[in-house]
Amino acid sequence: MSDVARLAGVSIKTVSRVVNDEPAVHPDTAERVVAAIEQLGFRRNLGARNLRRGSTTGTIGLVVEDVGNPFYSELNRAVERIATSFGRHVLTGSSGENSDRERELSLEFCARRVDGLLIVPAGLQHGYLVPEMRAGTPVVFLDRPAGDIVADTVLVDNLGGTIEAVSHLVRHGHRRIAFLGDSPDIFTAAERLRGFREGCVRNGISYDESLVAMQTPTPETVGTAVRKLASGPNPATAVIAGNNRVAVHLLRALAHAEHRPALVSFDDFELADLLDPPVTVIAHDVSALGHAAAELLFARIQGDQSAPRKVVLPVHLVARGSGEAAL
Repeated sequence: MSDVARLAGVSIKTVSRVVNDEPAVHPDTAERVVAAIEQLGFRRNLGARNLRRGSTTGTIGLVVEDVGNPFYSELNRAVERIATSFGRHVLTGSSGENSDRERELSLEFCARRVDGLLIVPAGLQHGYLVPEMRAGTPVVFLDRPAGDIVADTVLVDNLGGTIEAVSHLVRHGHRRIAFLGDSPDIFTAAERLRGFREGCVRNGISYDESLVAMQTPTPETVGTAVRKLASGPNPATAVIAGNNRVAVHLLRALAHAEHRPALVSFDDFELADLLDPPVTVIAHDVSALGHAAAELLFARIQGDQSAPRKVVLPVHLVARGSGEAAL
């Protein structure tokens, strides 16, 4: 401030008034001070200013699995739109489906005094957040619930969506239906598997463990599962992909197959409607998921002290062709 005052030819107090947008500073004087700040290349330390004033940092934290996944990219954009409307910025980090990394990111954001946290949890133990929540930092979990604490949660209807996928394939004559999901340790993967089982029961078809593969999706793991499902005297005639990544790897594995099973993917994905045949999906509004979670977080930031809420958003089947192939 002394350097700025010297260059602008004003007092340090005048510089302080300009920087803090206080009144009673002549416009010409304020312009000289701003020009001096820019010439010297100084930037306001917002963290220090907010600590001194006892105000918020103007940021919220968002922990997702992988910002490179289009699902989480869209989720991030949705959260940013709500945050911007409240005059906040979003700090985002990827846990890589690692519970230690999730904890590290969450506590780092808290150390930076974010005004609130949105977390897509990778682990099942969240007691580490209790001191932060008691200190006044609101936390909302989205896409998956917290493991061992009670907190606000926004989910999609994983169970109902997978039941609908099974029913849809059965209506088109299929009874040998396979399910390829993500790691069973992940809440959404486990819930969708549960929905697959329930869908089999409701539609009067047997649940065959040999037609189920639950593991972290890679080209190799999905390719191996596809070869297994296609082999034997009674192969699967239809398959449900448990998420968008499974679906993409599955389509690559089937690219040169002579006979393709009918396919329904849980989660829509880019270009799914332009493939041949276009991919039938269980779709949900990712933006709505981000909006709902962010709006709930800002309600807490603004003082909402009501009991923790659980919000479940609907899903719907979009028939495009791959899931309508008759037996």
